[in-house]
Amino acid sequence: MTDRRLRTDEYPLRRILLVWLVVSILLIATAAQNIFRGQFPDPDDVLRLVQVRDLLAGQEWFDLKQHRIDPTGSVPMHWSRLVDLPLVLIIGGLSPLLGQTMAEQVGVILVPLLAMLATMLFVGRMAWRLFDVETAGLACLVVGFLPLLVFQFQPLRIDHHGWQICAVVAAMWAIAGRDTWRGGALAGFAMSAGVTISLELIPVAAIFAAVLGLRWLRDRNSRFGLVGFLQMLALGLAGLFLLTRGVGDLALYCDAITLPHIGFFLIVALGATTLALAPPLPWFAIVVGLGVSGAAGLAFFGAGSPGCLRTPFGELDPLVYDYWYVNVLEGRPLWDQSALVYPQLIQIAAGFATGLHLCLQARDWKRGWWTDYLLVFGGTILLGLLVWRSMAFASVLATVPLGYLLQRGLHRLRSTESAGAKVGIVAVLLLVLLPSAPVVAGQKLASPVGNSAIKGPLATSSCDLFSSAAKLSALEAGTIFAPLDIGPALIQRSHHAVVATGHHRAEDAMRDVIAGYMAAPDETLDIIRKHDARYVVICTDILEPNLYADRGGEGNFSSLLVKGRAPNWLEPVVLDTPGTFKVWRVVDTR
Repeated sequence: MTDRRLRTDEYPLRRILLVWLVVSILLIATAAQNIFRGQFPDPDDVLRLVQVRDLLAGQEWFDLKQHRIDPTGSVPMHWSRLVDLPLVLIIGGLSPLLGQTMAEQVGVILVPLLAMLATMLFVGRMAWRLFDVETAGLACLVVGFLPLLVFQFQPLRIDHHGWQICAVVAAMWAIAGRDTWRGGALAGFAMSAGVTISLELIPVAAIFAAVLGLRWLRDRNSRFGLVGFLQMLALGLAGLFLLTRGVGDLALYCDAITLPHIGFFLIVALGATTLALAPPLPWFAIVVGLGVSGAAGLAFFGAGSPGCLRTPFGELDPLVYDYWYVNVLEGRPLWDQSALVYPQLIQIAAGFATGLHLCLQARDWKRGWWTDYLLVFGGTILLGLLVWRSMAFASVLATVPLGYLLQRGLHRLRSTESAGAKVGIVAVLLLVLLPSAPVVAGQKLASPVGNSAIKGPLATSSCDLFSSAAKLSALEAGTIFAPLDIGPALIQRSHHAVVATGHHRAEDAMRDVIAGYMAAPDETLDIIRKHDARYVVICTDILEPNLYADRGGEGNFSSLLVKGRAPNWLEPVVLDTPGTFKVWRVVDTR
């Protein structure tokens, strides 16, 4: 096989850019209505924009608090400034030219697409190195057919998940390099950025470390791959911590990188470096040595942050856990998901099966490469089964083998003369690329039309949340007692604050909101007084307030509001909004 580094005329950059442009246009067209209405895919995207606005308005870089959530206490967000950075650069850079509103519009459309472009560049580079330019372009095209990737890269999806996906595929590309230390170091830096963004990537970093460790056991000359990975992971985490957190807040949070985390990775890196520089050792001694390094790092972490040996959500208030956490389905395992997601597993299975076929057919370095690829791929599949959102990492690793499968299918389609064979090839390709199409079509045909009594997500609500929330600015600024899911839109579109949103560091305020909506009105008023809230706002046709109404006691606060029977200490506020968007002013009559 000719070294592709010597065939620069074949580099697929133009094809990757063309595919990205086509997929981007399709995503923008598909999301046009949401873009026009300013309706973000998820409340986290809304709050991300609020954070960026506050930063551009003068909030300090190291001040991660959201001062309009539970303003009596102010909530320190667990999000990283790394994700804010591209939004700040684009919105801040374009605001003098276009005005802030238009600059924000450009930013929230462009940033997810840029994350997709970065991801495609890594995917295309890997596919080109393994196959050819055509397969590289098709592998990038496959990105537009994988639902979990499309969701994370769609316009307005400005939260951190797209950049996490990019970090995973960047690390996969990096360990394909021929310089073992450099490849490991680049992968370690990619993982340090991903872990800084969210601790959700720590298991993925462990998978990469395990694969690089197996390389060491297979070939001692590959030992510096793991060393470079661990060194740059530790140093990258330390540097990014200083860049994004500084030294003003050294609190031991369990949901973001802290000094004990960094200490753990430094100890493990030091242990691996020592073993790599030692004289040749038998494989079991290497395994024991790495295990001892890991145990020492874990002991340091446990001593420095003992409360974080459990999961960040393990100690949630029972009310918050039952009524918020278990309803965040993307963070739950596969078996808690709707059956509608199951067809997506066809794509993952097809990608893994194709990768296995390529591994069995490969020789020399390619056999080792595909073995490593499948180990990482398989690890992310297992992780995705436990946390469905993480199946996006498996999805991005499915792109390269699926690109090859698509290329071979198209080649067979062009070369065969049998009509039956052509039909069969097209059917298989459609099944792999669009496995959910029959399910979605059947759901649309079976769903009732015009049934406004159905209580569902914000996307299907008639309360026109984002436009309605903007009209709240006509009222004097104050704190709003509102369900968790609509809180981000209220603070993004108006000058008001809210008691809580669905972000677990505001656990006490979240509990007060949930308990308040499920309590008797007099008890709710006590909670409202506690947070000095001046208004109550709900959308009556979304799931959250109706869940509280159904599960609370008879005559609970939420059920009264949904039925239009507000207590006498609430005064209706008339705004030009749909009837399902209800606003009251608190008038304490006691």
